[in-house]
Amino acid sequence: MKINYLLVTLLLFTFFTISFITNLLAPLFPALIESYDIGLALAGFFAFAFFIAYGVMSIPAGLLVQQFGEKKIMQLAFLLALIGSVIFVTMPTFFVAMLALFLIGCAMAMLQVAINPLLRASGGAHNFAVLSVAAQLMFGLAASISPLVYSHIAGSANRGEKSWLLQWVPENMSWLSMYLIFALVCAVMLVAVSLVPMAKKADDNSETLHLKDSLALLKDRTVIKFFFAIAAYVAIEQGVANSISVFLERYHQIDPQTQGAQVVSHFWLALTLGCLLGIVLLKLFNAKRVLQGFSVAASACFIAAIFGSKEVAVMAFPAVGFFLSIMWSVIFSLALNSVSYGHGAVSGVLCTGIIGGALASPTIGLISDLTNSLQLALLIVLIPLVYLFSVGIWAKPLVNNHTINIFKRNAQTSI
Repeated sequence: MKINYLLVTLLLFTFFTISFITNLLAPLFPALIESYDIGLALAGFFAFAFFIAYGVMSIPAGLLVQQFGEKKIMQLAFLLALIGSVIFVTMPTFFVAMLALFLIGCAMAMLQVAINPLLRASGGAHNFAVLSVAAQLMFGLAASISPLVYSHIAGSANRGEKSWLLQWVPENMSWLSMYLIFALVCAVMLVAVSLVPMAKKADDNSETLHLKDSLALLKDRTVIKFFFAIAAYVAIEQGVANSISVFLERYHQIDPQTQGAQVVSHFWLALTLGCLLGIVLLKLFNAKRVLQGFSVAASACFIAAIFGSKEVAVMAFPAVGFFLSIMWSVIFSLALNSVSYGHGAVSGVLCTGIIGGALASPTIGLISDLTNSLQLALLIVLIPLVYLFSVGIWAKPLVNNHTINIFKRNAQTSI
């Protein structure tokens, strides 16, 4: 199958946009606690409002994609995200913030459901694992840039500088300017999606499922197990990322707006670099084996981060991101390649698993507040890491990732 490079490029930038907004919450956590004068557990509900939207919207989004096609749903999603961002900036009260984040989360859910099967269709099923890692590369790149942008804006505000962005937000909420930037990005992406041609639907008509069929997927053991795998991954990713700045401030007295935000950025940058290694490894080894190896390495680095010294923590948290890098891509590709039909609806069920991000931060915050130990609270992250390791054991995809047998090639060359 010939790859549609223009469409693949648009989809990769869509992943970039999703990540830019999704991972803003991690570096903003200390500022949210200060601005709204709340504790860590209540601050976790900002992430809850955003990620719970995936549980509400993902399956309906899968049905909407099948009915109206990916292009219209992507246009609607960017418009909804634009509206949510504007509401947040203009009325930044606690409860309006919950509503705005929920609307933005719904938009991100719609995009996730639409672009994953579209990426598979435009790039080919055999290339999906590698293209998914490339998408994760863009995802990590955006996530590493957003904390740096925030750190720059926070620094400008602390120095009393008045950029055009800061003029639109309250003086004590300079972090809101990040959502103004996102509103502008959504406007640009809305135009881009409108201009790039694409088929009405990525899946064939024979694969179209209705609500009854989609709900029936909830009884499919394979789909449900991958649903929990997605939930486990997002819980790890968001649980770790949202805790970094607070952890470093509490245990190592690191300023969350400068060095803390930089460590969060390094976490996502390492995730990006890990994707580069992942692309190579997925061309050489079975995706299940790569997932197992990275799960073990991520667990070891995470333990070092929460129990090590300041110097170890600053290095180990980004290392966790490095080994998380390929997990989303591999899990999603294994899932879609493990079913033979209805990939849009299956994608909707899988993206519902992103609700795991809604549960991670409030749970960690609650345990931390009850035990007065963030270290103890963070240990729960090891539970989903063990589950992801198990995926590499029980997954049975119908289509395996395409690999190159370098040993066979070298033997043929020597002959």
